[in-house]
Amino acid sequence: MIHFFAMPYRPTERTEAKRAATRERILDAALAQLAAGGYASAGMQPVAERAGIATGTLYRHFPSKAALFAEVFRQGSEREMRLIEQATQDGDRPAAERIGAAVEVFARRALAAPTRAYAFIAEPVDLAVEETRLAFRRAIRDHLRAILEQGVRDGELAPHDSETTAAAVVGALGESLVGPLSPRGGGSEAMVAALVDFCIRALPREESRAGDAAHA
Repeated sequence: MIHFFAMPYRPTERTEAKRAATRERILDAALAQLAAGGYASAGMQPVAERAGIATGTLYRHFPSKAALFAEVFRQGSEREMRLIEQATQDGDRPAAERIGAAVEVFARRALAAPTRAYAFIAEPVDLAVEETRLAFRRAIRDHLRAILEQGVRDGELAPHDSETTAAAVVGALGESLVGPLSPRGGGSEAMVAALVDFCIRALPREESRAGDAAHA
Protein backbone atom coordinates (compact mmCIF):
# COMPACT_ATOMS: atom_id res chain seq x y z
CA MET A 1 0.00 0.00 0.00
CA ILE A 2 1.32 3.42 -0.92
CA HIS A 3 0.69 6.24 1.51
CA PHE A 4 0.53 9.83 0.37
CA PHE A 5 1.27 12.45 2.95
CA ALA A 6 -0.07 15.92 2.26
CA MET A 7 2.39 18.69 2.95
CA PRO A 8 0.96 21.38 5.25
CA TYR A 9 0.04 24.51 3.34
CA ARG A 10 2.21 27.46 4.13
CA PRO A 11 1.17 30.80 2.66
CA THR A 12 3.93 32.40 0.65
CA GLU A 13 5.16 35.93 1.17
CA ARG A 14 3.37 36.93 -2.00
CA THR A 15 0.01 35.48 -0.94
CA GLU A 16 0.33 37.08 2.50
CA ALA A 17 1.04 40.46 0.92
CA LYS A 18 -1.96 40.06 -1.39
CA ARG A 19 -4.20 39.15 1.54
CA ALA A 20 -2.97 42.16 3.54
CA ALA A 21 -3.57 44.46 0.57
CA THR A 22 -7.11 43.13 0.14
CA ARG A 23 -7.78 43.63 3.84
CA GLU A 24 -6.62 47.24 3.67
CA ARG A 25 -8.79 47.82 0.59
CA ILE A 26 -11.77 46.47 2.51
CA LEU A 27 -11.09 48.77 5.48
CA ASP A 28 -10.70 51.79 3.20
CA ALA A 29 -13.96 50.92 1.44
CA ALA A 30 -15.77 50.47 4.76
CA LEU A 31 -14.58 53.87 5.98
CA ALA A 32 -15.66 55.47 2.69
CA GLN A 33 -19.10 53.88 2.98
CA LEU A 34 -19.36 55.12 6.55
CA ALA A 35 -18.54 58.65 5.41
CA ALA A 36 -21.06 58.45 2.57
CA GLY A 37 -24.08 57.09 4.40
CA GLY A 38 -23.30 56.33 8.03
CA TYR A 39 -23.32 53.01 9.84
CA ALA A 40 -26.84 52.09 8.77
CA SER A 41 -25.79 52.18 5.09
CA ALA A 42 -22.63 50.15 5.59
CA GLY A 43 -23.76 46.61 4.88
CA MET A 44 -21.34 43.94 3.74
CA GLN A 45 -22.51 44.04 0.11
CA PRO A 46 -22.04 47.81 -0.37
CA VAL A 47 -18.59 47.59 1.23
CA ALA A 48 -17.62 44.67 -1.03
CA GLU A 49 -18.77 46.61 -4.09
CA ARG A 50 -16.71 49.62 -3.06
CA ALA A 51 -13.69 47.40 -2.49
CA GLY A 52 -14.16 45.71 -5.86
CA ILE A 53 -14.35 42.21 -4.41
CA ALA A 54 -16.96 39.48 -4.03
CA THR A 55 -19.02 39.49 -0.85
CA GLY A 56 -17.71 36.00 -0.08
CA THR A 57 -14.15 37.34 -0.17
CA LEU A 58 -15.13 40.03 2.30
CA TYR A 59 -16.54 37.42 4.69
CA ARG A 60 -13.25 35.49 4.53
CA HIS A 61 -11.53 38.54 6.00
CA PHE A 62 -14.28 39.68 8.38
CA PRO A 63 -17.00 37.26 9.55
CA SER A 64 -19.59 39.98 10.20
CA LYS A 65 -20.38 43.66 9.84
CA ALA A 66 -19.72 44.11 13.55
CA ALA A 67 -16.24 42.56 13.26
CA LEU A 68 -15.43 44.71 10.23
CA PHE A 69 -16.50 47.98 11.76
CA ALA A 70 -14.98 47.24 15.14
CA GLU A 71 -11.67 47.25 13.27
CA VAL A 72 -12.62 50.35 11.26
CA PHE A 73 -13.49 52.18 14.48
CA ARG A 74 -10.32 50.95 16.19
CA GLN A 75 -8.09 52.23 13.41
CA GLY A 76 -10.03 55.48 13.13
CA SER A 77 -9.81 56.02 16.88
CA GLU A 78 -6.06 55.49 16.87
CA ARG A 79 -5.70 58.01 14.05
CA GLU A 80 -7.76 60.61 15.91
CA MET A 81 -5.81 60.02 19.13
CA ARG A 82 -2.52 60.65 17.32
CA LEU A 83 -3.85 63.98 16.08
CA ILE A 84 -5.09 64.95 19.54
CA GLU A 85 -1.72 64.04 21.02
CA GLN A 86 0.08 66.14 18.40
CA ALA A 87 -2.22 69.10 19.06
CA THR A 88 -1.65 68.92 22.81
CA GLN A 89 2.11 68.51 22.96
CA ASP A 90 3.49 70.29 25.99
CA GLY A 91 6.05 72.80 24.79
CA ASP A 92 5.62 74.62 28.13
CA ARG A 93 2.05 75.53 27.22
CA PRO A 94 -0.54 75.94 30.01
CA ALA A 95 -2.81 72.98 30.63
CA ALA A 96 -5.91 75.04 29.80
CA GLU A 97 -4.48 75.91 26.38
CA ARG A 98 -3.70 72.25 25.70
CA ILE A 99 -7.22 71.19 26.71
CA GLY A 100 -8.61 73.83 24.38
CA ALA A 101 -6.40 72.54 21.56
CA ALA A 102 -7.72 69.01 22.05
CA VAL A 103 -11.32 70.21 21.95
CA GLU A 104 -10.68 72.33 18.87
CA VAL A 105 -8.96 69.65 16.79
CA PHE A 106 -11.62 67.08 17.68
CA ALA A 107 -14.51 69.43 16.86
CA ARG A 108 -13.00 70.73 13.62
CA ARG A 109 -12.27 67.27 12.29
CA ALA A 110 -15.75 66.09 13.21
CA LEU A 111 -17.44 68.98 11.41
CA ALA A 112 -15.24 68.45 8.35
CA ALA A 113 -16.68 64.92 7.90
CA PRO A 114 -20.04 65.03 9.70
CA THR A 115 -21.57 61.75 8.53
CA ARG A 116 -18.51 59.74 9.46
CA ALA A 117 -18.08 61.61 12.74
CA TYR A 118 -21.73 61.08 13.69
CA ALA A 119 -21.20 57.34 13.22
CA PHE A 120 -18.12 57.45 15.40
CA ILE A 121 -19.80 59.50 18.12
CA ALA A 122 -23.52 58.84 18.33
CA GLU A 123 -25.13 56.63 15.67
CA PRO A 124 -26.58 53.34 16.96
CA VAL A 125 -24.07 50.55 16.26
CA ASP A 126 -23.50 46.89 17.08
CA LEU A 127 -22.21 46.00 20.54
CA ALA A 128 -18.67 45.16 19.39
CA VAL A 129 -18.43 48.53 17.66
CA GLU A 130 -19.87 50.34 20.68
CA GLU A 131 -17.17 48.79 22.86
CA THR A 132 -14.51 50.17 20.51
CA ARG A 133 -16.21 53.56 20.60
CA LEU A 134 -16.22 53.56 24.41
CA ALA A 135 -12.53 52.61 24.45
CA PHE A 136 -11.84 55.69 22.29
CA ARG A 137 -13.70 57.94 24.70
CA ARG A 138 -11.75 56.50 27.61
CA ALA A 139 -8.49 57.07 25.75
CA ILE A 140 -9.34 60.75 25.22
CA ARG A 141 -10.40 61.05 28.86
CA ASP A 142 -7.16 59.55 30.10
CA HIS A 143 -5.10 61.82 27.86
CA LEU A 144 -6.93 64.91 29.10
CA ARG A 145 -6.63 63.72 32.69
CA ALA A 146 -2.85 63.57 32.33
CA ILE A 147 -2.84 67.16 31.06
CA LEU A 148 -5.03 68.30 33.96
CA GLU A 149 -2.78 66.59 36.48
CA GLN A 150 0.21 68.35 34.97
CA GLY A 151 -1.69 71.63 35.35
CA VAL A 152 -2.20 70.90 39.06
CA ARG A 153 1.49 70.08 39.53
CA ASP A 154 2.44 73.33 37.79
CA GLY A 155 0.15 75.36 40.06
CA GLU A 156 -2.05 76.47 37.18
CA LEU A 157 -5.08 74.41 38.20
CA ALA A 158 -6.55 73.83 41.64
CA PRO A 159 -6.44 70.26 42.98
CA HIS A 160 -9.52 68.44 41.76
CA ASP A 161 -10.90 65.11 40.54
CA SER A 162 -9.10 65.17 37.21
CA GLU A 163 -10.71 61.99 35.91
CA THR A 164 -14.22 63.36 36.39
CA THR A 165 -13.28 66.72 34.86
CA ALA A 166 -11.68 65.03 31.85
CA ALA A 167 -14.74 62.80 31.41
CA ALA A 168 -16.98 65.90 31.59
CA VAL A 169 -14.98 67.57 28.81
CA VAL A 170 -15.34 64.45 26.64
CA GLY A 171 -19.05 64.38 27.43
CA ALA A 172 -19.45 68.04 26.51
CA LEU A 173 -17.69 67.38 23.22
CA GLY A 174 -19.97 64.51 22.29
CA GLU A 175 -23.21 66.16 23.38
CA SER A 176 -22.40 69.49 21.73
CA LEU A 177 -21.56 67.87 18.40
CA VAL A 178 -24.52 65.49 18.09
CA GLY A 179 -26.84 68.19 16.72
CA PRO A 180 -24.36 69.84 14.33
CA LEU A 181 -23.29 66.43 12.98
CA SER A 182 -26.85 65.28 12.35
CA PRO A 183 -28.41 65.68 8.87
CA ARG A 184 -29.89 69.07 9.82
CA GLY A 185 -26.37 70.32 10.59
CA GLY A 186 -25.61 73.64 12.23
CA GLY A 187 -21.88 73.46 12.95
CA SER A 188 -19.80 76.61 12.46
CA GLU A 189 -16.58 78.37 13.44
CA ALA A 190 -18.51 80.20 16.14
CA MET A 191 -19.77 76.90 17.54
CA VAL A 192 -16.22 75.50 17.75
CA ALA A 193 -14.98 78.69 19.44
CA ALA A 194 -17.84 78.58 21.96
CA LEU A 195 -17.15 74.93 22.78
CA VAL A 196 -13.44 75.58 23.30
CA ASP A 197 -14.20 78.60 25.49
CA PHE A 198 -16.71 76.64 27.59
CA CYS A 199 -14.33 73.75 28.23
CA ILE A 200 -11.47 76.07 29.19
CA ARG A 201 -13.67 78.13 31.53
CA ALA A 202 -14.92 74.95 33.22
CA LEU A 203 -11.44 74.05 34.43
CA PRO A 204 -10.76 74.61 38.16
CA ARG A 205 -8.16 77.40 38.07
CA GLU A 206 -6.09 78.43 41.02
CA GLU A 207 -7.54 81.73 42.32
CA SER A 208 -4.42 83.75 41.63
CA ARG A 209 -4.19 82.48 38.08
CA ALA A 210 -7.92 82.99 37.52
CA GLY A 211 -7.60 86.57 38.69
CA ASP A 212 -4.69 87.20 36.36
CA ALA A 213 -6.67 85.77 33.44
CA ALA A 214 -9.69 87.94 34.26
CA HIS A 215 -7.55 91.09 34.13
CA ALA A 216 -5.61 90.10 31.03
